[in-house]
Amino acid sequence: MLPLAWSAIDTVLLDMDGTLLDLHFDNHFWLEHVPQRYAEHHGISRAMADLELQPLFLQHAGTLNWYCTDFWTRELGLSIREIKREVAHLIALRPDADTFLAALRRAGKRVALITNAHRDSLTLKLERVELAPWFDRLISSHDYGYPKEDPQFWQALQVDFGFDPARALFIDDSLPILRAARRFGVAHLMAVRRPDSRKPDKDTEEFAAVDDYRALLP
Repeated sequence: MLPLAWSAIDTVLLDMDGTLLDLHFDNHFWLEHVPQRYAEHHGISRAMADLELQPLFLQHAGTLNWYCTDFWTRELGLSIREIKREVAHLIALRPDADTFLAALRRAGKRVALITNAHRDSLTLKLERVELAPWFDRLISSHDYGYPKEDPQFWQALQVDFGFDPARALFIDDSLPILRAARRFGVAHLMAVRRPDSRKPDKDTEEFAAVDDYRALLP
Protein backbone atom coordinates (compact mmCIF):
# COMPACT_ATOMS: atom_id res chain seq x y z
CA MET A 1 0.00 0.00 0.00
CA LEU A 2 1.47 3.36 -1.07
CA PRO A 3 1.51 6.19 1.49
CA LEU A 4 -1.22 8.77 1.06
CA ALA A 5 -0.36 12.26 -0.19
CA TRP A 6 -1.92 13.98 2.82
CA SER A 7 -0.86 17.45 1.64
CA ALA A 8 -3.24 16.95 -1.32
CA ILE A 9 -6.20 15.88 0.85
CA ASP A 10 -8.52 18.31 2.64
CA THR A 11 -11.61 16.16 3.05
CA VAL A 12 -11.93 12.55 4.20
CA LEU A 13 -15.13 10.63 3.44
CA LEU A 14 -15.55 7.38 5.34
CA ASP A 15 -18.00 4.53 4.99
CA MET A 16 -19.23 2.91 8.20
CA ASP A 17 -20.04 -0.81 7.89
CA GLY A 18 -16.99 -2.82 6.87
CA THR A 19 -14.79 0.29 6.91
CA LEU A 20 -14.94 1.69 10.45
CA LEU A 21 -17.09 -1.08 11.93
CA ASP A 22 -16.57 -4.82 11.56
CA LEU A 23 -18.91 -6.13 8.85
CA HIS A 24 -19.43 -9.32 10.87
CA PHE A 25 -22.47 -7.79 12.58
CA ASP A 26 -24.25 -7.03 9.28
CA ASN A 27 -23.31 -10.32 7.64
CA HIS A 28 -24.47 -12.31 10.66
CA PHE A 29 -27.66 -10.29 10.92
CA TRP A 30 -28.76 -10.65 7.29
CA LEU A 31 -27.41 -14.11 6.51
CA GLU A 32 -28.15 -15.87 9.83
CA HIS A 33 -30.36 -13.93 12.22
CA VAL A 34 -32.97 -12.60 9.79
CA PRO A 35 -33.53 -15.99 8.08
CA GLN A 36 -33.88 -17.68 11.48
CA ARG A 37 -36.35 -15.12 12.81
CA TYR A 38 -38.25 -15.14 9.48
CA ALA A 39 -38.56 -18.94 9.66
CA GLU A 40 -39.85 -18.76 13.24
CA HIS A 41 -42.28 -15.94 12.50
CA HIS A 42 -43.78 -17.61 9.42
CA GLY A 43 -43.71 -21.18 10.75
CA ILE A 44 -41.42 -22.56 8.05
CA SER A 45 -38.10 -24.35 8.02
CA ARG A 46 -34.83 -22.43 7.96
CA ALA A 47 -34.05 -23.98 4.55
CA MET A 48 -37.37 -22.70 3.18
CA ALA A 49 -36.69 -19.26 4.66
CA ASP A 50 -33.38 -19.12 2.81
CA LEU A 51 -35.10 -20.12 -0.44
CA GLU A 52 -37.65 -17.33 -0.03
CA LEU A 53 -35.22 -14.64 1.11
CA GLN A 54 -32.26 -15.09 -1.23
CA PRO A 55 -34.08 -13.99 -4.43
CA LEU A 56 -35.51 -10.99 -2.56
CA PHE A 57 -32.08 -9.97 -1.34
CA LEU A 58 -30.61 -10.30 -4.85
CA GLN A 59 -33.48 -8.30 -6.36
CA HIS A 60 -32.86 -5.28 -4.14
CA ALA A 61 -29.06 -5.39 -3.71
CA GLY A 62 -27.45 -2.04 -4.46
CA THR A 63 -30.72 -0.10 -4.25
CA LEU A 64 -31.88 2.20 -1.48
CA ASN A 65 -34.46 -0.46 -0.47
CA TRP A 66 -31.64 -2.88 0.36
CA TYR A 67 -30.43 -0.55 3.10
CA CYS A 68 -33.89 0.51 4.37
CA THR A 69 -35.14 -0.96 7.65
CA ASP A 70 -38.68 0.29 6.93
CA PHE A 71 -38.73 -1.50 3.57
CA TRP A 72 -37.60 -4.84 5.03
CA THR A 73 -39.97 -4.53 7.98
CA ARG A 74 -42.87 -4.26 5.52
CA GLU A 75 -41.51 -6.88 3.12
CA LEU A 76 -40.69 -9.58 5.69
CA GLY A 77 -43.30 -8.95 8.39
CA LEU A 78 -40.52 -8.52 10.98
CA SER A 79 -39.51 -5.47 13.00
CA ILE A 80 -35.99 -5.11 11.62
CA ARG A 81 -35.30 -2.31 14.10
CA GLU A 82 -36.11 -4.55 17.07
CA ILE A 83 -34.42 -7.74 15.92
CA LYS A 84 -31.21 -5.81 15.19
CA ARG A 85 -31.08 -5.04 18.88
CA GLU A 86 -31.13 -8.79 19.64
CA VAL A 87 -27.62 -9.13 18.17
CA ALA A 88 -26.34 -5.59 18.82
CA HIS A 89 -23.56 -6.98 21.03
CA LEU A 90 -21.79 -7.97 17.78
CA ILE A 91 -21.37 -4.32 16.69
CA ALA A 92 -17.65 -3.57 16.98
CA LEU A 93 -15.09 -1.03 15.87
CA ARG A 94 -12.39 -2.22 13.48
CA PRO A 95 -8.89 -2.25 15.01
CA ASP A 96 -7.32 1.21 15.28
CA ALA A 97 -10.15 2.95 13.41
CA ASP A 98 -10.50 5.33 16.36
CA THR A 99 -6.74 6.02 16.30
CA PHE A 100 -7.08 6.97 12.62
CA LEU A 101 -10.09 9.21 13.32
CA ALA A 102 -8.26 10.97 16.14
CA ALA A 103 -5.28 11.60 13.84
CA LEU A 104 -7.54 13.09 11.16
CA ARG A 105 -8.97 15.47 13.74
CA ARG A 106 -5.50 16.53 14.90
CA ALA A 107 -4.44 17.08 11.29
CA GLY A 108 -7.38 19.45 10.74
CA LYS A 109 -9.07 17.45 7.99
CA ARG A 110 -12.80 17.81 7.31
CA VAL A 111 -14.28 14.38 7.94
CA ALA A 112 -17.72 13.05 7.00
CA LEU A 113 -19.28 9.66 7.62
CA ILE A 114 -21.20 8.69 4.50
CA THR A 115 -23.19 5.50 4.87
CA ASN A 116 -25.97 3.67 3.05
CA ALA A 117 -27.26 2.57 6.45
CA HIS A 118 -30.76 3.74 7.35
CA ARG A 119 -30.90 6.30 10.15
CA ASP A 120 -32.33 3.58 12.46
CA SER A 121 -29.25 1.43 11.89
CA LEU A 122 -26.92 4.41 12.22
CA THR A 123 -28.50 5.37 15.55
CA LEU A 124 -28.14 1.83 16.92
CA LYS A 125 -24.47 1.65 15.94
CA LEU A 126 -23.69 5.05 17.40
CA GLU A 127 -25.22 3.85 20.68
CA ARG A 128 -22.74 0.97 20.74
CA VAL A 129 -19.63 2.67 19.33
CA GLU A 130 -18.73 6.30 19.99
CA LEU A 131 -18.05 7.58 16.49
CA ALA A 132 -20.00 10.84 16.29
CA PRO A 133 -17.45 13.13 18.02
CA TRP A 134 -14.86 12.50 15.29
CA PHE A 135 -17.02 13.75 12.41
CA ASP A 136 -18.06 17.10 10.99
CA ARG A 137 -21.13 15.41 9.50
CA LEU A 138 -22.92 12.06 9.72
CA ILE A 139 -24.71 11.49 6.41
CA SER A 140 -27.06 8.66 5.47
CA SER A 141 -27.80 8.12 1.78
CA HIS A 142 -31.48 8.02 2.82
CA ASP A 143 -31.15 11.76 3.51
CA TYR A 144 -30.73 12.28 -0.25
CA GLY A 145 -32.94 9.49 -1.58
CA TYR A 146 -30.14 7.77 -3.51
CA PRO A 147 -27.64 5.08 -2.50
CA LYS A 148 -23.91 5.72 -2.83
CA GLU A 149 -23.92 3.53 -5.95
CA ASP A 150 -25.97 6.25 -7.72
CA PRO A 151 -24.27 9.31 -9.27
CA GLN A 152 -27.06 11.48 -7.88
CA PHE A 153 -25.88 10.67 -4.35
CA TRP A 154 -22.49 12.23 -5.11
CA GLN A 155 -24.05 15.30 -6.67
CA ALA A 156 -26.26 15.78 -3.61
CA LEU A 157 -23.29 15.23 -1.27
CA GLN A 158 -21.22 17.90 -3.00
CA VAL A 159 -24.07 20.41 -2.80
CA ASP A 160 -24.72 19.57 0.86
CA PHE A 161 -21.18 19.16 2.20
CA GLY A 162 -19.30 21.38 -0.22
CA PHE A 163 -16.10 19.40 -0.85
CA ASP A 164 -13.59 19.36 -3.69
CA PRO A 165 -13.49 15.82 -5.16
CA ALA A 166 -9.95 16.42 -6.41
CA ARG A 167 -8.79 16.94 -2.79
CA ALA A 168 -10.88 14.23 -1.15
CA LEU A 169 -10.06 10.76 0.16
CA PHE A 170 -12.85 8.17 0.24
CA ILE A 171 -12.53 4.78 1.96
CA ASP A 172 -15.20 2.10 1.48
CA ASP A 173 -15.37 -1.70 1.42
CA SER A 174 -17.67 -1.78 -1.65
CA LEU A 175 -15.98 -1.81 -5.04
CA PRO A 176 -19.12 -0.66 -6.96
CA ILE A 177 -19.38 2.32 -4.60
CA LEU A 178 -15.70 3.18 -4.99
CA ARG A 179 -16.19 3.09 -8.76
CA ALA A 180 -19.18 5.44 -8.46
CA ALA A 181 -17.00 7.85 -6.45
CA ARG A 182 -14.24 7.60 -9.06
CA ARG A 183 -16.69 8.43 -11.86
CA PHE A 184 -17.71 11.52 -9.90
CA GLY A 185 -14.08 12.59 -9.72
CA VAL A 186 -12.99 11.68 -6.18
CA ALA A 187 -9.23 11.56 -6.58
CA HIS A 188 -8.05 9.47 -3.62
CA LEU A 189 -9.77 6.11 -3.20
CA MET A 190 -9.06 3.18 -0.93
CA ALA A 191 -10.76 -0.17 -0.35
CA VAL A 192 -10.75 -2.35 2.78
CA ARG A 193 -8.90 -5.65 2.63
CA ARG A 194 -10.94 -7.54 5.26
CA PRO A 195 -14.28 -5.86 6.02
CA ASP A 196 -15.53 -8.88 8.01
CA SER A 197 -13.04 -10.05 10.64
CA ARG A 198 -14.43 -13.60 10.45
CA LYS A 199 -13.90 -13.93 6.68
CA PRO A 200 -10.79 -14.08 4.48
CA ASP A 201 -9.25 -11.07 2.76
CA LYS A 202 -11.14 -9.92 -0.32
CA ASP A 203 -9.77 -9.09 -3.76
CA THR A 204 -9.99 -5.29 -4.04
CA GLU A 205 -9.10 -5.46 -7.74
CA GLU A 206 -7.88 -2.09 -9.07
CA PHE A 207 -8.02 -0.34 -5.69
CA ALA A 208 -5.29 -0.03 -3.07
CA ALA A 209 -6.58 -1.39 0.23
CA VAL A 210 -6.11 -0.65 3.89
CA ASP A 211 -5.07 -3.53 6.14
CA ASP A 212 -4.04 -1.49 9.16
CA TYR A 213 -5.26 2.03 9.92
CA ARG A 214 -2.01 2.84 11.69
CA ALA A 215 -0.30 2.77 8.28
CA LEU A 216 -2.56 5.59 7.06
CA LEU A 217 -2.02 8.11 9.84
CA PRO A 218 -1.52 11.66 8.50
